[in-house]
Amino acid sequence: MSNLYGDYNQKIDYVFKVVLIGDSAVGKSQLLARFARNEFNVDSKATIGVEFQTKTLVIDNKTVKSQIWDTAGQERYRAVTSAYYRGAVGAMLVYDMTKRQSFDNMERWLEELRGHADTNIVIMLIGNKCDLANLRAVPTEDAQEFAQRESLFFMETSALESTNVETAFFTALIQIYRIISKKTLTANDELDPNGNAALLKGTRIIVPNQEMQTPSKSGCCA
Repeated sequence: MSNLYGDYNQKIDYVFKVVLIGDSAVGKSQLLARFARNEFNVDSKATIGVEFQTKTLVIDNKTVKSQIWDTAGQERYRAVTSAYYRGAVGAMLVYDMTKRQSFDNMERWLEELRGHADTNIVIMLIGNKCDLANLRAVPTEDAQEFAQRESLFFMETSALESTNVETAFFTALIQIYRIISKKTLTANDELDPNGNAALLKGTRIIVPNQEMQTPSKSGCCA
């Protein structure tokens, strides 16, 4: 996995803005801390306003800086965070699998996201806190059905136990890269001196580990 992370002195080829959205206390900040710094803070408090962290990785020999924005879930901050959807190419839609209401609110969060974001945004539905399986209030099948209906990627995670956290973020970031790099290649597809269209080169994706989910619509805790 050492070849996935970029040298900070390297030229940055792409910057991907990804937003974390969902109700308060579903674990958005913990997911970000686990992905960006491999940390988990048991005394984590509600996020005030918006904060972001970055992580640099290499995909297909291109250096990608992911800029992950953590938006506050409380209703009174909605007017503040709505501006931060703009320019996002990815979104992690997070609910707490022990709190049914947080899942039921996904439809509203998704509607708001799609109202502000680009139509090609990559969206990952995340059922967090799967370490609390005995307290499950959202059946995996309900989330899979919702994800399939709305054309979302889906994965269950545990920020506490670091289950599927990197896999979820990498799956989203690799899919974003595929979309963005394809647009770049298409834009650069100019005619050669003989008047023939230049051939597009295949894209090689560096997969971080053998457990990486391909873009199916599910990824559940065991």
